[in-house]
Amino acid sequence: MRKLAIADRIIDDSTDPYVIAEIGHNHEGDLGKAEELVRAAAAAGASAAKLQKRDNRALYTRAMFDEPYTGRNSYGPTYGTHREALEFGEAEYRHLAEVAAEVGVDFISTAFDFGSVDFLVGLGVPAIKLASGDLTNVPLLTYAAKTGTPLIISTGAADMVDVRRAVDAILPINPNLAVLQCTAIYPAAPADLNLSVIATYRAAMPEVVIGYSGHDLDADASYIAYALGARVIEKHFTLDRGRPGSDHHFSQEPAQLAELVAGLSHTRELLGSPVKTRDARELPALRKMGKKLVAARPLPKGHVLGEVDVLIKSPGDGTPPYLLERIIGRSLDVALDVEADITLDVLA
Repeated sequence: MRKLAIADRIIDDSTDPYVIAEIGHNHEGDLGKAEELVRAAAAAGASAAKLQKRDNRALYTRAMFDEPYTGRNSYGPTYGTHREALEFGEAEYRHLAEVAAEVGVDFISTAFDFGSVDFLVGLGVPAIKLASGDLTNVPLLTYAAKTGTPLIISTGAADMVDVRRAVDAILPINPNLAVLQCTAIYPAAPADLNLSVIATYRAAMPEVVIGYSGHDLDADASYIAYALGARVIEKHFTLDRGRPGSDHHFSQEPAQLAELVAGLSHTRELLGSPVKTRDARELPALRKMGKKLVAARPLPKGHVLGEVDVLIKSPGDGTPPYLLERIIGRSLDVALDVEADITLDVLA
């Protein structure tokens, strides 16, 4: 049975989704804004607030670190200084973890490198995310798996061979895994989402919790994803879509995230149980609209019933029509008036 345990929560096919508010770098390097985002994520009903952790000096080549990076979304003159301006250290992470604990939301993060895995494990996060760009980074995947921390991996810009390779590398080490369908387009249009892949993943990986990491602008895809079996839903989160920064424009604002969480809960309610049963509250309607077997005319005791002797009429409070073949050819043990119920106990 597929199951994911994060902190004190079990996520499986029977549960509400684990909703991740992906703050990423939408805090703009401002600890106060990051705290506001964590509190807003909790207030909206998210299960987790998530950051991104990078050891920028170790992660990027010198050429990429020094590459000019200017424009509205830049927080530094080079890509490296831009990333450093958005990076939090241990003091900030510990503060935000305390805030998250106070407001009752899990505090997790994406690790982009080996040092960041160590950092997050040392912090005691209840789960680590690995981004789509690292799906082929088997050394990082297995390194993170060996920590024993629950892992969530996204699968944007990948094919099934990439996904299978990653899962096969992780599962023998760490079975506490979720695999998220994702499209690495920002924002992604409805036709880009390929939500049917969720069913493909569920069939191919019956032991793994499947989820959806959405870069789309609306909530509908997340509801459909849940209906298809996604039990982890990740959406980028911001206080203001109009802010400068590469992720704000496709992120959910607090009111949208709250609507998303409520809608996902409603989706679960709509799906209900997979077991088809009759609800006692349906019985009045069933009596009114259902049918039963009755005598077509007055019939004497001892009469052998033929099809012409039986009518199918409402209300549905007698012998159901599917039993018609069981009464044809049987004789009556009592006389019946017209439209009297033909029940099994009046047969000889």
